[in-house]
Amino acid sequence: MSSLRPRSRRTRDASDPGTRTRILDAAEELFAGGGYEATPTAEIARLADVPKGLVFHYFPKKIDVLVALIDERTLVEESPEVEAVPGDAAGTLSRLARRLPLSASPAMRRILFREADTHGSVRDRLGRLNGEIIRRARFALELALPTPRGDAARLEVAAVTFAAVLLYQENLCQLTGHHIDPDAVAELIAHALG
Repeated sequence: MSSLRPRSRRTRDASDPGTRTRILDAAEELFAGGGYEATPTAEIARLADVPKGLVFHYFPKKIDVLVALIDERTLVEESPEVEAVPGDAAGTLSRLARRLPLSASPAMRRILFREADTHGSVRDRLGRLNGEIIRRARFALELALPTPRGDAARLEVAAVTFAAVLLYQENLCQLTGHHIDPDAVAELIAHALG
């Protein structure tokens, strides 16, 4: 059952500022559910309650819908601040997990992982998201563990592990039903680094 509600027919033209958003909302739901390849443009139009031609008005090709979703609905917002407590790697990573401004709904995360194998723009965005989370985690750990025990190779592995949990947890939960607690992972990583 669709979570989107069809709008009245009077809002189905290009001058309605919400039309493009409805199209993207419909595509996000459908791509997350069945995948990009299995979703006809007509189904996006039906769910968005717009004529199929209006989808093409905003997005000349179906791939343009996917690219717009990836570009507009998945990002790690820029933030130079990292709250690190010297000697407290677990607390530092826990704070990072709670404050990481990762903008990607569970549906968008499913789309990222499903479509990364077949669409270069999706793979690139996933790589950039992952790289930014790793960079922030490594920097936070460097601030929390400025001693020799926090050598670069170990911090890199710890940051990659923590980034994987933050980015992939929605997919793991959907596949296995298990929710991964980022605080518990932070404790485990801190213990391994200690």
